[in-house]
Amino acid sequence: MAAEDIDMILVATVTPDQAFPTVACMIQEQLGAHKACAMDISAACAGFMYGLVTGKQFIESGTYKHVLVVGVEKLSRITDWDDRNTAVLFGDGAGAAVLGEVSEGKGILSFELGADGSGGKHLYLDEKDHTIMNGREVFKFAVRQMGESSVNVIEKAGLSKEDVDFLIPHQANIRIMEAARERLELPVEKMSKTVHKYGNTSAASIPISLCEEIEAGKIHDGDVIVMVGFGGGLTWGAIAMRWGR
Repeated sequence: MAAEDIDMILVATVTPDQAFPTVACMIQEQLGAHKACAMDISAACAGFMYGLVTGKQFIESGTYKHVLVVGVEKLSRITDWDDRNTAVLFGDGAGAAVLGEVSEGKGILSFELGADGSGGKHLYLDEKDHTIMNGREVFKFAVRQMGESSVNVIEKAGLSKEDVDFLIPHQANIRIMEAARERLELPVEKMSKTVHKYGNTSAASIPISLCEEIEAGKIHDGDVIVMVGFGGGLTWGAIAMRWGR
């Protein structure tokens, strides 16, 4: 695939270099994808899920053939290094995927996106652009929503827990991740874990984990994968997909 084959660039991030031009436009220029439209999506750690679903809709409508979805964060820019509650949690990172047409029964089978603005006070940026988090409330929300959304997308796809081959959760906290895995009744080896290497990279964590599991040979053609994330907003998103073209 050449850069000119990309029709749309979607970048999920809450740490852009500036308000505008967007990161998506900067990537368009650097890639030489001059035919592509470009925009950023701000949905915190659920941003990559929002990007995948948005790209899916444009492809299924026939508007575009190829959509580049990027999750990228430089959380070191918005971390208060004097706050021991949050300074040890976050990392910088980036991951990307190109969406295109797939054969029947492959690709994104179902999805769920959601938001609860009343919980925004539990995870936000203060006037100094430092991340403020009520860890206890975010934990309760994440454990509940990650599990519920994972089950919901499986059911929407007409599948059962036994059909799931691999879980790629947002890499925020191992206890939250384990709660989602247990809700799906998956063995430990069927869940991606990269948080110990990179920390919480927000919108980048799911594409980074997906890439690592593919390169490790843990995801195969026809496998059913559940990807699920949550973030500030509060926002959440989950996708059930069958890997392959």
